[in-house]
Amino acid sequence: MTLTLQQTIEKLAQLGPSTMDNIEEVYAHVFAPWVHQQGLNILEVEEGRVKARLPQHPDQQFFSGAMCGQSLMSAVDTVMSLAMGTYPRTSKGTVSQNNQFLRPAIGEDLIIEAKVMKMGKTIAYGETHVTFEQSGKLAVHATSEYAY
Repeated sequence: MTLTLQQTIEKLAQLGPSTMDNIEEVYAHVFAPWVHQQGLNILEVEEGRVKARLPQHPDQQFFSGAMCGQSLMSAVDTVMSLAMGTYPRTSKGTVSQNNQFLRPAIGEDLIIEAKVMKMGKTIAYGETHVTFEQSGKLAVHATSEYAY
């Protein structure tokens, strides 16, 4: 069943702000089926911050074995959307996202940590770091803007 934007907003309002207790239900409700195919595992949730693991998978890699930028950008937007959802207001969605790819995302699973930097009346800003799980090296840095 496809919901309208208003129905989705109402459903999210019923769920309340995202917490570790309801994050799986929020994740299942909000995102398209292909987003779920990325295999994100939510690790931590607190107000203004969500941390997740993105496993390496051949379906998301170039011929070289490096994860493609489109997949990384989608994962960043997904985790930041979840972080924005930790507040009692419902976002109207992503306005912009700026990504800096610092090194190829190859070999290790990735940790995505999204933090809301400022929650304004109509706009919120966030910052996301994508690091290699074992080495901790930064692979992607992103900033995002969301409408409220």
